[in-house]
Amino acid sequence: MRVIAFRHVPFEDLGRIADALAAHQVECEYADLYRDSASPPDADAAAGLIFMGGPMSVNDDLPYLRREEEFIRRAVAQGKPVLGVCLGAQLIARSLGARVYRNPAKEIGWFEIELAPAAADDGLFRGLPVRETVFHWHGETFDLPPGAVLLASSERCRHQAFRVGSSVYGLQFHPEVTPEMIADWFRQDANCGDLREIDAPIDPSLYASRLAELSRTLFGRWCGLLRAR
Repeated sequence: MRVIAFRHVPFEDLGRIADALAAHQVECEYADLYRDSASPPDADAAAGLIFMGGPMSVNDDLPYLRREEEFIRRAVAQGKPVLGVCLGAQLIARSLGARVYRNPAKEIGWFEIELAPAAADDGLFRGLPVRETVFHWHGETFDLPPGAVLLASSERCRHQAFRVGSSVYGLQFHPEVTPEMIADWFRQDANCGDLREIDAPIDPSLYASRLAELSRTLFGRWCGLLRAR
């Protein structure tokens, strides 16, 4: 079984999603369409698609983002599991007809999310605590696509997680990150502008242990959707 993961910059990769895929014997191929030399992936042959984060906006005039939206719409029409994280969640929202726009405040660091009532019987979120502290790095948000179910919110950003149908998920926060990934993001030139806006230093390891447990649950259950299909 194979999935395709769409990256937008080399430093925002699968992180702990890769661990879940390996644990469930799911192979993964990266599709780096932002590279001029990249070839289009055979998405029709994949069991599911994953869309990662990035420092750009989904509203930027970037042809590879428009191509990814086409992949999303086709996969949704085929009933395949689709997972989007941060920028990836915004891509899913936009591809399905929702608006993406600047959030009133940037969320960078560790902030609490609260699960919505619909999460209680959701395939990924069921049985989890109502409140979790997770890692965020985003300045934009989105409206929910038509028919989407809200699964989580935060104080600064109402739409933190949603589901469309039974197997399409958008996560605005970053459950995939490790402390090493966060520390690396701090060093990236593309993130310097965001870092000038934070109020205090961020400890990459602060809630990392619990986030690792949460990622195993969420991404392990998403792998279960692949096998169920």
